[in-house]
Amino acid sequence: VVSSSWERSECHFINGTEKVRFVDTYIYNRQQYLMFDSDVGHYVGFTPYGERNAKRWNSDPAKMENRRTAVDWLCRYNYELYAPFSVERRGERGA
Repeated sequence: VVSSSWERSECHFINGTEKVRFVDTYIYNRQQYLMFDSDVGHYVGFTPYGERNAKRWNSDPAKMENRRTAVDWLCRYNYELYAPFSVERRGERGA
């Protein structure tokens, strides 16, 4: 049996760089086990393994600073690269 593990980082843009969300997802054997969402501000585990990693990583100030600021140093910084490939939203639903 071949198992696979991977991480997917995404930047979500609303109205250009006015509202930006960074999401980092960790998957093993097609099951999401861990996620960081800049709107939440910390890691959330979805399996026992993910919960252990979330607890460990959430208690690491350097790692948390890196993830929390990814909206600026990764998403906003690279906006011109991402923009042609993104589906940009023009505001919240109903607005």
